[in-house]
Amino acid sequence: MTHRQVLEALSGLLLAMFVAMLSSTIVSNALPTIVDDLQGSQTGYTWVVVATMLAMTATTPIWGKFADLFDKKLLVQSALVIFSIGSLIAGFAPSMEVLIGARVVQGLGVGGLTALVQVVIATMVSPRERGRYSGYIGAVFALATVSGPLVGGVLVDTVGWRWCFFAGLPVAALAFVVLQKTLHLPVVKRDVSIDYLGAFLLVGGVSILLIWVSLGGQNFDWVSWTSLALVVGSIAVIAAAIHVEANVAKDPVIPLHLFKDRTLTLATIASVLIGVAMFGSTVYLSLYFQRAKDMSPTEAGLMSICMVGGLLVSSIISGRIISATGLWKRWLVGGMVAVIAGLGLLSTIDAGTPLWHTGIFMAVLGLGLGATMQNLVLAVQNTIALADMGAGSSVVAFFRSLGGSVGIAALGAVLAHQVADSVKTGLAALLQTHPEYADAVGHQTGGIPDVSTMPAPLRAVFESAFGDATGHIFLVALPFALGALIAVLFIKEVPLRTSVKREDELMAEISPTSPQA
Repeated sequence: MTHRQVLEALSGLLLAMFVAMLSSTIVSNALPTIVDDLQGSQTGYTWVVVATMLAMTATTPIWGKFADLFDKKLLVQSALVIFSIGSLIAGFAPSMEVLIGARVVQGLGVGGLTALVQVVIATMVSPRERGRYSGYIGAVFALATVSGPLVGGVLVDTVGWRWCFFAGLPVAALAFVVLQKTLHLPVVKRDVSIDYLGAFLLVGGVSILLIWVSLGGQNFDWVSWTSLALVVGSIAVIAAAIHVEANVAKDPVIPLHLFKDRTLTLATIASVLIGVAMFGSTVYLSLYFQRAKDMSPTEAGLMSICMVGGLLVSSIISGRIISATGLWKRWLVGGMVAVIAGLGLLSTIDAGTPLWHTGIFMAVLGLGLGATMQNLVLAVQNTIALADMGAGSSVVAFFRSLGGSVGIAALGAVLAHQVADSVKTGLAALLQTHPEYADAVGHQTGGIPDVSTMPAPLRAVFESAFGDATGHIFLVALPFALGALIAVLFIKEVPLRTSVKREDELMAEISPTSPQA
């Protein structure tokens, strides 16, 4: 494909990726209103988020495998249709139960879009040329991350929360039409053998694990019979899935032979650790700005520009230089060093940290993530065969999402525990010097309220607790980033190939197969 043809097809793919990313960010500010309107509970609030995450993470490798077996263009369009159906149901949902079910359907579509876009790009463009297009992906990521909360807040305040789900439908329809007109990929005819048992066990095992990490500490104690049953069940089902993939399936969802490749194995380890460190810590920055800095959701959303801006700049620059030189490992190593530096700087923040300091720290983290995330997938795509491109690419995305889900739950539990302890200690000290606040304290100890409604001394206690706890979770995330750096250091640099197919695949096409004796 020419540069112009790639850009035309890429426009449809990026629209699809934008609508997938927007679906998670646009509802963030609307959730309290949604739960109130549908008379939901705190459990329902949690499940509106968890349902999409479960469906997306668990089905990512299955979509990737389908990309190796079926028409990729048809698969992307199918994912758009599934996402649109889920959005329509969510927009008209009469109850929390229907909304949660609709979010599962949305998650199925989002899982397909996030997995397939990377695979289709890998099919169109050689690894050497792919870097020049990674900046566009970074720009879409930045736009969806920044605009989602802002657009969601405006829609809730003007036309109602249901439009947060309807808003993505025109973009999805446009993406479908653009892909139909511009994306023309060769369809490779293969004998298709779908591994239904392996797919079922994989989705089941991962779903049980994610239910445990998402709801542990909220709906049940981490140390409880429920927790034990979920952990043992998850391990048993995942072990059964591995057995099926290794010994039973003719065409496994996740071909285990891929892990013989050192680059893919190390990139998978790094992806899990980056997921824990990045998603697990940065997702709570919005909470920090709203609780420790008394900012509105819109203002907190604007602060994310600092990190997203750094991510955008480094992904564009690193992508273009990698395309020019063919060398990528120095960017992975440098990116991980910047991630570690950013996390280290953010671990020093508290309620009194000036906003411009926090903004610079976030920009450093963003610079590191921009040079790491896309290029880690690029390193894997450079070493695996085209026939396994879907499965290999989705494995990295799958483990990054899995690490992120675990990180969000685990670091969220750390944050909640530390905030509760700090608030308890702070309120006890406050009452010794200001006994007149006894009644106000009695009303606040049951939860974490809106700090803007509190008397100044009481507000200071909560702001300090959230500020200190947020800095602490970045410190907890730091060892995971160090582990990712070690994994990256051991990845062997292979110069980026200039063809979509690997050299052995090209030789097999040129040389006729020698007759069997």
